[in-house]
Amino acid sequence: MTNIAMLIACLLGGIVLRTTRRMPDNAHAALNAFIIHVALPALILGQLHGLQLAPDLLLPVLMPWLLFLMSTVAFGVLGWAMRHPPATTGALIMTAGLANTSFVGLPMIEAFYGTPHLSTGILIDQFGTYLVLSTLGIMVACTCSSGRASWPEIVRRIATFPPLIALLLALALSPVPYPPWLDGMLARLGMTLAPLALVSVGLQLRLDQFRGNVTPLAMGLTFKLVLAPLLIALMYAGLLQRDGDMLRVTVFEAAMGPQIGGAIVAVQYGLNASLVTLMVGVGIALSFLTLPVWYLGLALV
Repeated sequence: MTNIAMLIACLLGGIVLRTTRRMPDNAHAALNAFIIHVALPALILGQLHGLQLAPDLLLPVLMPWLLFLMSTVAFGVLGWAMRHPPATTGALIMTAGLANTSFVGLPMIEAFYGTPHLSTGILIDQFGTYLVLSTLGIMVACTCSSGRASWPEIVRRIATFPPLIALLLALALSPVPYPPWLDGMLARLGMTLAPLALVSVGLQLRLDQFRGNVTPLAMGLTFKLVLAPLLIALMYAGLLQRDGDMLRVTVFEAAMGPQIGGAIVAVQYGLNASLVTLMVGVGIALSFLTLPVWYLGLALV
């Protein structure tokens, strides 16, 4: 559980740095830029290189795509019905539709299901969550941002999104072994993502952000931590007749709190930053309580 303790420590560290004014008010912007352009591409280049997508893993990899589409439909309809501004609707889609399948997900899988199931989690994360973020996520962020982008501009932003470039490069280089020094460098750079991302969230987390965000926050976290994994479980176990540990790990990953990378992209595109920060900070904290409940419930499947 060292990784989980590190995540909590970095989140609290960011809050302390903000309250003691040890960092500039806009320090999170510099951290986010480093994460998107350096740490996240390095992580993808390192983890995805050489991974093989077996046919029986297609359904787990499909889960993040279904999760994001369900979030888009749910909060698109709710946003229209409740007259939310596009920035709030986009913030909910981006945070409730992308699960933290790596920095929280992988340590949790290892703790509850054991090391042999980490490969399923890595494939869900790399071929699912990060690919969704790099394509559909950018599309939603562009559409809901204050300055509406044209379709050619959206395509350009997707094509030039550093994590997507890294993903395609990692796939293209799969037959080519990395030299040890490159493996080590990518691993070390990738390891900076989680602590820097949580510090960034802590730097932006303020109690006054709850004002005006309580209802959308409650809707977003209820969907992300309860309804979405329940729908995935019903879909996979009921309609697709899947069971066993692969089903359990897939639903368990769907039940993770909001993804940090999606939140950073949402903030960079000018979506509701206070709601995004609350979704990540409160959502990850609550997931430490809800995930054991999901584990116990899935043991009955």
